[in-house]
Amino acid sequence: MPALTVGDRMDHAVAVEPDWIEALSGTGVRREDALARLHALLLRAARFEIARRRPGGGADHDDLAMQAADDALVAIMNKLHTFRGDSRFTTWAYKFALLEAGVKLRRRAWQGRELPLEEEGWERLADHRATPDADVETAELLDAVRDAIAQSLTPHQRSVLVALVLNDVPIDVLAQRLGTTRGALYKTLHDARKRLRARLAEEGLAPQLIREGQTP
Repeated sequence: MPALTVGDRMDHAVAVEPDWIEALSGTGVRREDALARLHALLLRAARFEIARRRPGGGADHDDLAMQAADDALVAIMNKLHTFRGDSRFTTWAYKFALLEAGVKLRRRAWQGRELPLEEEGWERLADHRATPDADVETAELLDAVRDAIAQSLTPHQRSVLVALVLNDVPIDVLAQRLGTTRGALYKTLHDARKRLRARLAEEGLAPQLIREGQTP
């Protein structure tokens, strides 16, 4: 018999609940019982993900798991109306816990650390061309990209692009530090890439290399 996934084990464990949506959308004792069951499910999922990502345990793992389960429960209740039944409810729900656990771990890893300075990003961008087989066209393009970042982007676009792309700051960490959302940062990054591609296209630099994902 194949091994059960964590989702399968959770589905089996809560199979006694016949209709999550009805229970969670209701009132009274049945709703409170469903919320407690769901939170327990999410807590197990969060602990599983944290243990998978950070084996060996840690004093703060239970605290992170509890935070992840709490936030996942809030997110699920806010999006309960979006559940379409394409998968088991518990499979759909525990993914929220896995996501929140990953977010909590990334934020904890950056806790107390300053975001990398912009100058560090410029140095890394310059280093990207320092490979033995880099040809003249690629070196020219990277120089143009560096100039375009400095000259054609707004300060906010430049800071977001440098932090996310050059300095590998997790997007949820940057969103928290800047007091904004992941969606807003994705929009800023998209607009910055669009400006860079337009600037490079104006200069006639290798259009085939400036599609989404080819420039920083």
